[in-house]
Amino acid sequence: MEAYLLDWANLLMRWLHLITGIAWIGASFYFVMLDTSLKPPKKPEDLKRGVFGELWAVHGGGFYHSQKYLTGPKGEPLTQDLHWSKWEAYTTWLSGMGMMALIYWIGASSYLIDNQVMALSPAAAVGISIAFLIAGWVVYDVLCRNMVGKDGLLAAIVFVFVMVANYALHQVFSARGAYIHVGAMLGTMMAANVFFHIMPGQRRMVAQIHAGEKVDPRPGIIGKQRSVHNTYFTLPVLFIMISNHYPMTYANANGWLVLGVLMVAGVLIRQFFVLRHRGQVKWWLPAAGVALIALLMVLMAPKQVDAGGEKVSFSTVRSILQQRCIACHAEKPTFEGFAQAPKGVMLETPEQIAAHAVMSAQTVASGYMPLGNLTEITDAEREQIAIWFAQGARTAD
Repeated sequence: MEAYLLDWANLLMRWLHLITGIAWIGASFYFVMLDTSLKPPKKPEDLKRGVFGELWAVHGGGFYHSQKYLTGPKGEPLTQDLHWSKWEAYTTWLSGMGMMALIYWIGASSYLIDNQVMALSPAAAVGISIAFLIAGWVVYDVLCRNMVGKDGLLAAIVFVFVMVANYALHQVFSARGAYIHVGAMLGTMMAANVFFHIMPGQRRMVAQIHAGEKVDPRPGIIGKQRSVHNTYFTLPVLFIMISNHYPMTYANANGWLVLGVLMVAGVLIRQFFVLRHRGQVKWWLPAAGVALIALLMVLMAPKQVDAGGEKVSFSTVRSILQQRCIACHAEKPTFEGFAQAPKGVMLETPEQIAAHAVMSAQTVASGYMPLGNLTEITDAEREQIAIWFAQGARTAD
């Protein structure tokens, strides 16, 4: 019953994370588009009122006129009825941490720890996880505080820092656990940017306007810097959110480098859309991103298995699966924490093994399965499964 309830908690938390993530990213993308699409105001009276830029848009059967004031309107009061965008960010991060707790902390032995990488107790792994997320934010925040106005150099240093963290995580956790922690680190930076900088800065500016004081533009400059960072973090984070479905990426021997290349591809593609809103169409940006992905596809292509050697019998493969895989992939799993077979994949009968032969061969050969190699499958056994599949995956000797 406990595993069943955890499955429901996982489902509902994942659903919440998806919904609020869409809301946060949608709002972020919209305001980046709005900010980069602004044109100088056409009416002289708007300039006198402090309008910095404006945009006319049509959507949903109506017309919209958006105007931006850098430090609030001049000669008129600022409305008390301001719309604030914050809860989307907070709820996305909180639900993401909820999923981290349900999957990677409660299930640390299965999903976070790989004894072949580093032998850790569940408590130690969770402690390192939490410390890493905190340290990641602190380092990033210190860099940003000390490099205001040096955006290009800051972006380069932040990328190097993320890649160093990415590599370090792969020396501590399972490959899947390392990937999700890079995403969680970026997501923590994004949410903390909103909580510690963007929202407080906006509140200070609003308070100064309502008090009739001269508005300090610095909080707005800092908020803009952090908002820009958030929009470039988005595509890498979205990839990491779905990466657990594709072990060919994180289970690769150079999984940390694969992730780095995919993050660069995401940033290049996002940059294309940011510039396009400004009227600058630079097709080389998405072309470069796609080229990087294509290069990865070529370099990561699985090696052909020699099927011409000694025949691997089905009984041999079935024996390996029974010893290394059936604890989870059964109608009634015996492995602690599993209420049902992962992804519904059962490997108890010849028919089930034949139906999932492709998936079994790929995930076992890649090193992704068994999770954390808890059942201690050997390289020789992995090779036998790969050869059996290459020989036709027969289910009769």
